[in-house]
Amino acid sequence: MRHVKIVSLLVKDYDAAVQFYTQKIGFQVAEDAAFGDRRWITLSLSGNHCALAIELAKSPDDLAIVGKQAGSFPFLALDTADCAGDYKAMKARGVTFHGEPETGPWGTGVLLEDLYGNRLFLSQEV
Repeated sequence: MRHVKIVSLLVKDYDAAVQFYTQKIGFQVAEDAAFGDRRWITLSLSGNHCALAIELAKSPDDLAIVGKQAGSFPFLALDTADCAGDYKAMKARGVTFHGEPETGPWGTGVLLEDLYGNRLFLSQEV
């Protein structure tokens, strides 16, 4: 094995999720194609080999975990070269944060939420 290729994210609305992750977080649409009665949508960050697949939750089991895919832990950790700058930019675009960036021996980071409440961790390592 070489690397993680795709991580799936259950959502209630394709377009709302794509809009949030592209316009507020900074992902780019890698693929968006009809796939039967569904769509195959993958998003990625520039230069990243791992894509986020946006999956429409339809079953009661899937709908029950939208926004809680990692429980109380971050669903994704996003690496940045400028945590404070990205925090300010995303906050200005309406992203919900849990506090402000904090610095520790590992670097600087802050917890944020996506449109459904999934937690993501923005991290700038030392």
